[in-house]
This record gives sequence, structure tokens and C-alpha cells, in this order.
Amino acid sequence: MAHDLIDNNNKSPLLKQHKEKHFTSGEVVRDVIIGVSDGLTVPFALAAGLSGANASSSIILTAGIAEVAAGSISMGLGGYLAAKSEADHYMRELKREQEEIVSVPDTEAAEIEEILSQYGIQPNEYGPVVNALRENPQAWLDFMMKFELGLEKPDPKRALHSALTIAIAYIVGGFVPLAPYMFIPIARKAVLASVAVTIMALLVFGYAKGHFTGNKPVGSAIQTALIGVVASAVAFGMAKLVQL
Repeated sequence: MAHDLIDNNNKSPLLKQHKEKHFTSGEVVRDVIIGVSDGLTVPFALAAGLSGANASSSIILTAGIAEVAAGSISMGLGGYLAAKSEADHYMRELKREQEEIVSVPDTEAAEIEEILSQYGIQPNEYGPVVNALRENPQAWLDFMMKFELGLEKPDPKRALHSALTIAIAYIVGGFVPLAPYMFIPIARKAVLASVAVTIMALLVFGYAKGHFTGNKPVGSAIQTALIGVVASAVAFGMAKLVQL
């Protein structure tokens, strides 16, 4: 069993024949969800609020585009900083683990044995694994980062990709509720079209989000649409109250 932890080349025929399909783009989907959900909701609420204040379609459209521009930059920057913080945390822990492997190797070896015991490996099987890791410092370091700290090496381009994905998703989502104002000059009519188009988009987006995240798609669709409707209704109502 210890040998199998180090050498994965000798797989059984069943494992060679069996191909599992897993969804491996979780980070990208998460960024798209963050960007589109805010892009649909915030400009939708803003447009509804300005409509409640009897603003013209041109003013609503101008304010909406400005919000989408500012929001995409803000959200993209937030995504960049979050991914950058994760990468910085990984590098700090990597440096600390490298120092410990050099300065207190016996303690680190004892930690390996403790980790192996959690996987049901017997004490008499510790030796080959520990010795193999001692002979390969990089493998030892990778083992400790993954199994002791639960950290995976981040993609160096992850921060930039996250920022761009969130920003673009926000822009795409943001123009959905604003689109009717581009073609309907009367705000009272445009807001009705905006509500219909955005609710439909929220339902589709919520369904897709539920599908990719493993939740119930129908429930996710209803929840997502409800949040958008409540946000826009509150904004519309607040604008009406201010006018009184």
C-alpha cells in the first residue's frame, strides 16, 4: 500500500478502463456567477429606481452604462485581489514548509506518519513512504502542502483571468436590463420590458448556476429571479417614496 502512494504507474485494468467525468472549471464558473449575478441585479435595480423617479430613458441608459462600467472595474479588481491573496498565502506557507523540512526534518517526518495514519495506513508501512519522500525533497514539499495544509498550487495567471472573467460577465449581465431603454424612449414602457427580459435572464442564469454547482436547477432559478425582483422592487419603491 505504501508503494502505491508513491508510484501510480501500475494501475489495475479496471482503473485504466474506467474514465470518470468531473467538472474541473469550478473557479471559472464561480467568477462567471459572481459577475453575471451582480451584473443582472445591480443595473436592474438602478434602472427600476430611476424609472420610479420618472427619469427619461436616455438618462436611465446613461446612468446604467456608467454603473456597468464602474461596477465591472470594481468587481474585476475585487476578483483580482482575492485571487492574488490566495496566491500570496500559498507562497507564504510554501516558504514556511520549505524551512521546516530543512530545520526540523524529524518533526516533519512524524507529521507524515500522522497523516498516513488518518488514511488507515498501518505503522509498519510508514517507513517506505517516509524514506521515499526524504529522498525527494520536492515530492516531500508537495505532499505536505497538499495533505497537511490542504493547499493546491495556484495558477500564476489566475488573478488576471479572474479579474477579466468577472468584469466581462458583469458587463454582459448589466446590459440585459438596460437593453430595452436603448430602443424604447418612454421609460414607463421600457421598465416593463426591462422587468420581463431581466426576470427571464435571471431564471435562465439561475437554472444554469444550479446545474453547474450541483444544486437543484429549478430552485436555484426561482431563488435567483426572486432576489433580482426584490432588489428592483425596493429600488423602485424607494424612488417613489423620495418623490413624495
